[in-house]
Amino acid sequence: MKQVEAKSCPIIANHIKVALVGQPNVGKSMLINSVSNAHLHVGNFSGVTVDKTEVLFDYKEYHFTVVDLPGTYAFTDYTIEERVTHEYLCAENYDIIINVVDSTNLEKNLQLTSELLTMSKKVVIALNMSDEAKKENIEIDATYMEELIGVPCVKVSAATKEGIEDLIEAVTLKHESEKNKPKLIFSEPVEEEISQIVWYLDKHKFKAENSHRNIAINLLKGNKKTYAKLHDEPIWVELQPILIEASRHIELHHDSDDIKEAFAEEYASFNRGIVAEVVKQKHQQEKKTVTEKIDSILIHPVLGIPIFLFFMWSLFQLTFEIGAIPMDYIDMFFSWFGDTIGSTIANDDIRSLIVDGIIAGVGAVVLFVPNIIILFIGIALLESTGYMSRVAFLLDGFFHKFGLHGQSFIPLVTGFGCSIPAYMSARILKNDRDRLLTLFIIGFMSCGARLPVYVLFAGAFFSPEMAGNILFVIYISGAMLGLIAAKVLKLTAFKGVDEPFVMEMPKYRLPSVKLIWHTVLTKTMMYLKKAGTFIAAASMLVWFLSNYPHNLALEESYASKIEVAVDTSTKEDLKFELDELLLEQSYLGTIGKFSEPLFAPLGFDWKMSVALQTGLAAKEVVVSTLGVLYSLGGDVDEENNSLMGAISQNISFASAIAFIVVIMIYLPCLAASVVFTREAGHIKYFFYLFAFTSIVAYVMAFIAYNVTLFLT
Repeated sequence: MKQVEAKSCPIIANHIKVALVGQPNVGKSMLINSVSNAHLHVGNFSGVTVDKTEVLFDYKEYHFTVVDLPGTYAFTDYTIEERVTHEYLCAENYDIIINVVDSTNLEKNLQLTSELLTMSKKVVIALNMSDEAKKENIEIDATYMEELIGVPCVKVSAATKEGIEDLIEAVTLKHESEKNKPKLIFSEPVEEEISQIVWYLDKHKFKAENSHRNIAINLLKGNKKTYAKLHDEPIWVELQPILIEASRHIELHHDSDDIKEAFAEEYASFNRGIVAEVVKQKHQQEKKTVTEKIDSILIHPVLGIPIFLFFMWSLFQLTFEIGAIPMDYIDMFFSWFGDTIGSTIANDDIRSLIVDGIIAGVGAVVLFVPNIIILFIGIALLESTGYMSRVAFLLDGFFHKFGLHGQSFIPLVTGFGCSIPAYMSARILKNDRDRLLTLFIIGFMSCGARLPVYVLFAGAFFSPEMAGNILFVIYISGAMLGLIAAKVLKLTAFKGVDEPFVMEMPKYRLPSVKLIWHTVLTKTMMYLKKAGTFIAAASMLVWFLSNYPHNLALEESYASKIEVAVDTSTKEDLKFELDELLLEQSYLGTIGKFSEPLFAPLGFDWKMSVALQTGLAAKEVVVSTLGVLYSLGGDVDEENNSLMGAISQNISFASAIAFIVVIMIYLPCLAASVVFTREAGHIKYFFYLFAFTSIVAYVMAFIAYNVTLFLT
């Protein structure tokens, strides 16, 4: 088939802006991405974290901008995505709507279509998945459907690219034609009341962007924005009793006291009528579909959850095993880069800022990019095949016992890798309360950055044979604390009736390589932009606080001692001793000394307090901070035997347990906190998270410290 080409024209006079609308899982993104040579622009809708994807391409003398709106089942504002779609369609400037529907499930998809037809907009219907409909012996008469509805209906397939050019051609023709009224007719009582309101608006020459019919329908359905616009108009005084009487009439006709329910029946009746006229399906001998056969195994009541856990275990094995291969090379590159840049800078302070602050900070973020990419690819594969919907269904019952939603499992599991993509993946939760509750709990899942601290303390206080088991206990304990915290929050801050869990089970489909590539690339770049910027800034701040103010007298005193020292080991000891004294007198040391009384009930000295505070920037910094504080230098890692020995000698077992508990619970790194704030939607939630995690960490650490003291 002939492809839609994106010709590079220097000047294109005609521009068509298209709103791409459809229910979830109808293949909107895949459909528009199948246009050849199209350019994708990704950002966010104003004021929210919902992705805004714009697809740009040229066709004939037209330049197209297609805005891919979030999937929505109907014109409601229950979720952020639905609100974004509704507000965009009602308030933004665009020329035409492409309504994408699933040809294999036409009646359900027409629920949204029938509402779009009430708007004063030009609409083209894309009957997507026509190839799958053909396989299921479903035949749709698109020509007759177009006559019945009054808008163009085009059969297309995003998978095979069939009908793409016909769809674009239909859009251009619709754009050039005059706006005509869709043939959406309600029952006689409803049409009677609509006509009455339209007559009243016409009589008073009411001016509005939408048609008077559209305004009448919105008023009868109880649309708040339409009511708000008319409430301050002089005609409202006379219009209000007309609306009250109209609602009574419609409710009486439908034997209902809910006008929305009455309109839902009206739309359903219209949809059933359309389907009865245009859809023909050849009935064959009853046999299980491929989807049903796969589901009989993957969502089996007994085997379903173990199979999923195996998939996730495999994904994390790949994430950390394969991700570890490039990590060494990335680490080597940044070490080489830091040494190379450092050798060209004469000034010690500037060299330290650039090498130890900026380069080391950015390197710490880039180091995790391979893991992030593998994790995103795995999750995108599971989502695009339709499997994640089934997992949420399987786990919903267990998670509801703790006040969480079934879909919460995905961001929580992602949190074991890194909190940043975990916070971002919480967008799959449609309800605001469920999403916020999940965001508050993600921090309890120990991210990879906390692992070095766990390894360090496990090695310092336990034998190598026991250390692995201790790590397992730490991770499981964090997850269990998170579930308990979720239950507490559900009973207090997020109390309310549990939302019913209704989720569409889409058919299993082969994933689109182009769509997965776009998703992974976009999310990875967002990770680098958000995390890299703030980690670098935080590292610079920590560097400044730990290096200033300078104590020249102390430095000169130790310089003379180092100069007269005979052997190398003595010189090294003196250098480390100087580093410790300088750090103790720095701004960071002053903060540690000031906060020491606060942490004394947990058995922490000022050095442990400082390590916790530097850990707010990045948890990886805790290990190197402890190395400097215990006169061993910053170039130590979690497996450094000298550091393990120093910690076991200077920190009591009870204090170490309390320290691990705080690391496990308290506020995630600065970059993750910023992403949390963006995803939560308001700065106030950051302060709530800070207070919540700090209180829980302090209380649990206090209990752990005293219980350990009692037992030992």
